[in-house]
Amino acid sequence: MGESNVLITGANRGIGLEFVRQYRQQGARVYACCRDPQSAQDLKQLAEGDPNIEIVQLDVNSSVQLGKLKQRFTERPLNIVINNAGVYGPRKVGDPVDRDGWHSTFETNVMGPVDVAFALQPSLRRSKGVLANVTSRMGSIADNDSGGSHIYRSSKAALNAAMKSVAVDWQEAGITVLLLHPGWVETAMGGPNALISTETSVRGMIAVIGNADSSDSGTFVNYQGDKLPW
Repeated sequence: MGESNVLITGANRGIGLEFVRQYRQQGARVYACCRDPQSAQDLKQLAEGDPNIEIVQLDVNSSVQLGKLKQRFTERPLNIVINNAGVYGPRKVGDPVDRDGWHSTFETNVMGPVDVAFALQPSLRRSKGVLANVTSRMGSIADNDSGGSHIYRSSKAALNAAMKSVAVDWQEAGITVLLLHPGWVETAMGGPNALISTETSVRGMIAVIGNADSSDSGTFVNYQGDKLPW
């Protein structure tokens, strides 16, 4: 990895924090983005005394902060951008439909990552880099045989559709766009019954990212590199 520059959203806990840890172990310079750096105690502890971890304030729903992000990195190459920030959203969907909750989930899980992608496109173009989006198998329509989780599922399906289009649009720019299912991971969102650790999930996703080339752009795969149904 060496001198590679990696930017990670939602880097204050769980999968995002583990991405920071493992990319630093590989020697990368990491820009760790989160909404509230002051309260990100685990991230601050990891970054303490390490000049190659820079904590960046970023709410993916803030047009002002996204504008600052774009301005900051337009002239700087980023080799890898990890769109990790996301929420589960309300679990109750109807009677009546929670329109506000559905909309806020889409803002964070779909519009936010797309905004981050376009803000950082000039930087990724400079390095012919990788845009990796942490999505979910729950966004697969073909794989849904258990129902439920309407809001979360639909947000991840929408993210998959949007980023598939980004992959096509950016093909000539040499940017590789990936959609990554991290597995059922032991995080605050994944819960205590999850099957794998953040270490295992992130190690796998980093390997997938590291082995990806332009022919992989627009693919939906799990942390082991296996293709998933849309």
